Amino acid sequence: MRKIFVLIEADFILENYNSNSIKSGNATWKTPSNIALVKYWGKRDPQLPENASVSFTLDACFTLTTLKYTKRHSKLNSESHNGGYNFEVYFEGKKKEDFKPKIETFFKRVEQYIPFLKDFNFIIESRNSFPHSSGIASSASGMSALALCLMSIEKELNLKMTDEYFNKKASFLARLGSGSACRSIEGELIVWGSHKDIKGSSNLFGIKYPNKVHDNFKNYHDTILLVDEGEKQVSSTVGHKLMHKHPFAAQRFKQANDNVSKLSEILQNGELKQFIAIVESEALSLHAMMMTSNPYFILMKPNTLKIINKIWEFRASTNSNICFTLDAGANVHILFPEIEKEEVNNFITSELIQYCQENHYICDRVGIGAKLVSNN
Repeated sequence: MRKIFVLIEADFILENYNSNSIKSGNATWKTPSNIALVKYWGKRDPQLPENASVSFTLDACFTLTTLKYTKRHSKLNSESHNGGYNFEVYFEGKKKEDFKPKIETFFKRVEQYIPFLKDFNFIIESRNSFPHSSGIASSASGMSALALCLMSIEKELNLKMTDEYFNKKASFLARLGSGSACRSIEGELIVWGSHKDIKGSSNLFGIKYPNKVHDNFKNYHDTILLVDEGEKQVSSTVGHKLMHKHPFAAQRFKQANDNVSKLSEILQNGELKQFIAIVESEALSLHAMMMTSNPYFILMKPNTLKIINKIWEFRASTNSNICFTLDAGANVHILFPEIEKEEVNNFITSELIQYCQENHYICDRVGIGAKLVSNN
């Protein structure tokens, strides 16, 4: 039996380091987004989930981030620009001043664990393979990529660091930037949140699903229909906060944790119809929380509902194992097993892309996690 690698918060504090050994460098990571099968919606400080979640790591939907760093001659004091951190941000080739506050907040949260942040000048260059802020978890791939770049610096300071520790601390740091980002470090199935039925699970970081997965769920496909490529009217950060006094919050958290237990069994026994029932229920429960919060809001669009109904009709007439899920947005993730790819792809192109903005969609599948592109 595989030994469970247990870590607590104090294990992630970097001590006794010498950043003077590093003058300059850069690291580039390609980090995927992920799609939750059991949803996380609601958190408490510091970025801890109210319920466990399970996600597929994606492949084609990714963020590519390069972090360039040079040693500073002196630290700025805490009253200075950017709270003492010296960094510039470029997204898809353009300087993005509006990204700075979120990154500064991230740096403040993680500095106690990676105290070398004020020792360097940083240039962050990033791009997505998918539309930003459209509900494909861009903060998940973006923050996990930045966390991995920072861990590449720490790796230089501690060459004996194991890959397992590297990944867990990267997930831990990424969580402090965006909760779902902790699920984008590894693949193919990730569990985040302490759960009695998942050995090694933690609120502090994501872990690879520890049990054997049935062949039915290997090489699973996720085609993302881009119903609305614009920015969401209500951010996920705001949506999570609205769960604090939500009248159905406690029952929702229980439902999600119960579904983690059910899904764990399904992933092992390969029951596709049960998988569909859990995944679609979770997607609709997520949006039900949005529609019943105070203030209430709706992120689905009319074409989102048209696609869902088309999927239900197709499944009823063909007995296909196609199903949908939704993230915090209008776009529809269509999940289906490898063996049905030809039939489902024909259905998507003939019946569904008409409901997409400018017929845009992304063919994706389950991936293996983040990849180091370069480290100099």
